[in-house]
Amino acid sequence: MNSKILWKAKKFQKNKSNLFKYEKFLLSKYNLKLNQNYKNLLKWSIENPKNFWSSIWDFTEVKGIKSEKLEKSKIFYKNKFLKNSKLNFAENLLSKNDNSKAITFISESGIKENRSWKELNRNVDKLVVFFKSIKLKEKDRVAAYLPNLIETVEAFIATSAIGSIWSSCSPDFGARGVIERFSQINPKVLIICDRYFYNGKEINVIERLPIILKKIKSIQHIIVINYPKKSLLKLIKSKKIKYTNWNSIMKIKPIRLKFKKFDFEHELAILYSSGTTGKPKCICHRSGGVLLQHLKEHQLHNEIKENDNVFYFTTCGWMMWNWLVSALASKASIVLFEGFPMHKRDDLLIKIADEEKITLFGVSAKYIDALNKSNILNKKKYKLKNLKTICSTGSPLSEDGFKFVYKKVKSSVHLASISGGTDIVSCFVLGNIYDPVIAGQIQNKGLGMDVDIFNDKGKPIKNKKGELVCKNPFPTMPLKFWNDKKNSKFKDAYFNRFNKTWHHGDYAEIKNSGGFIIYGRSDTTLNPGGVRLGTSEIYSEVEKFKEIKESLAIGQSWNNDIRIILFVIMNQNFQINNELIKRIKMQIKVNASPRHVPSKIINIKDIPRTKNGKIVELAVKNIIDGNEVKNKEALANPEVLKEFVNLNELKY
Repeated sequence: MNSKILWKAKKFQKNKSNLFKYEKFLLSKYNLKLNQNYKNLLKWSIENPKNFWSSIWDFTEVKGIKSEKLEKSKIFYKNKFLKNSKLNFAENLLSKNDNSKAITFISESGIKENRSWKELNRNVDKLVVFFKSIKLKEKDRVAAYLPNLIETVEAFIATSAIGSIWSSCSPDFGARGVIERFSQINPKVLIICDRYFYNGKEINVIERLPIILKKIKSIQHIIVINYPKKSLLKLIKSKKIKYTNWNSIMKIKPIRLKFKKFDFEHELAILYSSGTTGKPKCICHRSGGVLLQHLKEHQLHNEIKENDNVFYFTTCGWMMWNWLVSALASKASIVLFEGFPMHKRDDLLIKIADEEKITLFGVSAKYIDALNKSNILNKKKYKLKNLKTICSTGSPLSEDGFKFVYKKVKSSVHLASISGGTDIVSCFVLGNIYDPVIAGQIQNKGLGMDVDIFNDKGKPIKNKKGELVCKNPFPTMPLKFWNDKKNSKFKDAYFNRFNKTWHHGDYAEIKNSGGFIIYGRSDTTLNPGGVRLGTSEIYSEVEKFKEIKESLAIGQSWNNDIRIILFVIMNQNFQINNELIKRIKMQIKVNASPRHVPSKIINIKDIPRTKNGKIVELAVKNIIDGNEVKNKEALANPEVLKEFVNLNELKY
């Protein structure tokens, strides 16, 4: 790969950066001299975890009671940072209380709403009054089935303010997907929107409510939000459902909240794995760790400052939504977009970035690739005067994607490709203003994160593709998986592959420059458009068809993204045809989500499996992607792999 440098920060940019300000802070506190050398700072942060994470608290001015104690354990995930520290996550997000803008909402059709910091504080106060009136307590779960609205942010902040636990799914998940997730955590409150819009189409969400309530008996209270500028859809008349209208909560007289300080380890939110091997795992994250890590990433890696305008294209079912909302803790405002990012015009998001004076513009690699192919942009069309940083995540950003940004979007921007995951609700590798941007590479490891690449024998390698690992504990390790007895699923997910090392499940490479190349998932998780999906949710729908005996789904690397290929074995007396393919796709779209719909459905004779009968998806994925299939001896029927060999050129 040609290591072409596309961008370097100017000296004055480095001198005005948060990173240099932090460097001077370390000089005064620890007499640490770094001379704007990221490699030296990274080394110190990894070797001195107690001082490093304590310094992040102090530098970012976290509101709370700090203890510097680092509780070490031989068990990787039981190491605890800033033990006995106390804080309130919501208090830190409500970092201002004036008339300046805190949040902007923009829909695909141009609906726009603003919320000032004062209004945000007042609305959170009203919600807290309501939550207390229904006796919502600490550690009760609040489930949100919502679009990316300002109200969604307000509900999250209010939930964390009283120590309840937040969990959200976006409405593009069907009722089945929502039930599979929320039923595991027994929520007391469900907040739901009446509808949402995608690419001009109105989708009724409220009609799914009776199905959800039938399957999740723990729900005692329902709050219904109507989509902005729309009247509330009527609930299904034949069902008598008691609910509270969000607008009635907003009429409550607010009482100024006195923030209770919770333990650093207190549960903040439950996010969900993709559901590859069964029901999605419920990943429970701690409030202190998330706040500290996000403040570090926002301020030191992405140079977010007070009054900045931060945008990320995301839904509230993806971890990047949590990451975006936390930017409020840096006194920055956030911009929420809801809908199809290319509705009626391919450059819709770029137009918004220009008009809203966005300073950090976050999108997926797939979006950048699509924008490149549309050939709609040139630097003269949008000035983007305020834009300092472009972040790309979700899937690997190609060299072409890097070059396109500097050629057609903005030549002076800091393109910070980042990579992490729902598992850590943050990043392992990301950008910084000291290092140059090299085409196709993520700049470096995150501060405090001892990230490396291992071969199959658990040995570090450079300039070769291997497994991405983290060799030291960090504050955003999940607190636990919900309902995971003896942490068995937790340990199996991250620690069974390599001893005392976090194994993340990404193929990656570390270059001599310190930069990283991420190649995608090394396990069987699907990753179209950067959104992690599980195969089990596809299988559960396909198995309902009498025509199909068995199926196998894999993600194929395709046009700098991932597309889903579904292989099916037909039952006797049935044949694959276009009508059946359409029905399968529609069933998956409605009951799983549009993202789960396969690009191709192909008839095969047999599926590779282990000697105990388990389907081996990864073997097929490797063949389709042109990679070596390892451990063929573990297969009961290795001969069937030949059927897939000629399919590694699926150019249709």
